[in-house]
Amino acid sequence: MSVRIVFDNHRPLYTNLDIIKGRAILSITKNETVAAITVKLEGDCKTRLMGEVDPPPAFGGMGRRAGSDVAIETELHKILYKATTVFPTQDVLRASGSSVYTLPAGLHEFPFEFKLPFNNACADAQSTYISVAGLQVQTAGNRDRHVRKALPPSLSMFHDQALIRYFVKATVQRPAFYKENFRTEATFQFFPIEPPRPPLPPPGARSEVFARVRHAFAPTTSTASPQSAKSPGLFRKPVAPKVEDSVNPPNPPQICIDCRLPDPAIIRCNVPLPLRVLVTKLNESPATLFLQLLQIELVAKTNVRAHHLSRDNLTTTIIVSKSNMRARLTEVNKFMQIDSGLWRDIPLPNSVAPSFDTCAISRAYELRIKVGLSYGAGDQVLPELSVQTLIMPVQVYSGIAPPQALLEAMTSQVPPRQPPRPHTFPTASGPSPPSPVSVPASSPQQPGLQPHQTGQTHPEGPFPDDVPPSYEDAIADGIGPVDGPRGIYQQQQDDGGAGSAGKN
Repeated sequence: MSVRIVFDNHRPLYTNLDIIKGRAILSITKNETVAAITVKLEGDCKTRLMGEVDPPPAFGGMGRRAGSDVAIETELHKILYKATTVFPTQDVLRASGSSVYTLPAGLHEFPFEFKLPFNNACADAQSTYISVAGLQVQTAGNRDRHVRKALPPSLSMFHDQALIRYFVKATVQRPAFYKENFRTEATFQFFPIEPPRPPLPPPGARSEVFARVRHAFAPTTSTASPQSAKSPGLFRKPVAPKVEDSVNPPNPPQICIDCRLPDPAIIRCNVPLPLRVLVTKLNESPATLFLQLLQIELVAKTNVRAHHLSRDNLTTTIIVSKSNMRARLTEVNKFMQIDSGLWRDIPLPNSVAPSFDTCAISRAYELRIKVGLSYGAGDQVLPELSVQTLIMPVQVYSGIAPPQALLEAMTSQVPPRQPPRPHTFPTASGPSPPSPVSVPASSPQQPGLQPHQTGQTHPEGPFPDDVPPSYEDAIADGIGPVDGPRGIYQQQQDDGGAGSAGKN
């Protein structure tokens, strides 16, 4: 006897509201007696961490040696579970009334169908085993860490420390206790649709979030021009440059670098960054600014938890990396904008998963932009290079837009918004807004200048500040699956990443 699962119209990527159809195919060479055939749609979230135990358990723990203070903790959550009995059907039950059925030799197909929901349905499947007098005693698992949020994407990283997988499992139950049940499963990749968010305002009325840093170039003495700089020979004395060949450096500029994203700070998988990078002169300096270096990184922080153990893993995805650019910045009323063509046509790599939070694993992102600037007079570039790093917390969405029918269903169920509160903000020429986040005080800063800042800029007038609703309130059985583009998702190679572990 053998059993296998075949998907109908198999997709490389499944998302919420998709209907998974298929067949459980049973092949038997002789008459077999079965009790039932069940098909389940399941999603597992599993974590495994190794760490110190303080104080050690009284009876030891599963996966550790006696007398050792190091334990391997495993936590398992069932984030998706749906089951259906494909045999016997209701008609067979009514006709026979028996609990045991004999299937003839041959090939038997049993169709099944599931609809992927929005939110997880976690039921803690993890139990703890302790050793008592040589016996394994099962105790109740921890039931205090469940969250009910959107289903997370498929994930397999960090040497199996974190695993999120989705699969369809078929089980052939046989009535005889000495005959084992036959099981098989087929996995699939899952990628969630984007969460709901309010419609975007017109371009002129959009607000922005920003990261800001200020810098003052150090004064530079007169330097020789390249034409007058002659290297001494082996039998020749160095020649001092003539006064007329020296370059008189201009007054060093003080600058402010802004990185801006539309508010809220959301970037999308398989879509280029909607980023703006602005440079502003803060003093009266005739110096010319040159862009020498630009690097944009997306840093993922994945928090993995297993009972009392916790670990943060960092992975970095480089989006843009350019150096030795020597690109002159065009100044308009002291404002300069770095050419967005450097990243405008570069989508996020297909290995980037959206932000998520589930029972034992969560992932958050931040955007790190490194800008290297020099200054000079005319086309002459002085040797000083200033590299500033700006950090922006962002949310990553999957890039799979929800169906229009779902948005309309939400609109009909969402209560009217309350009038927004008025807000006032400084103008571009006024002082900088207050900074909710700054770098540590130990960081080197120029005298009189503010450290790295993050915040928001808003257009004139009020803006909505309520939290967008959840899809849970707008689910309808009549809403069909997503019919738009889904992009590509390929999980990152398991390189272990950088991380730090500790106890909660």
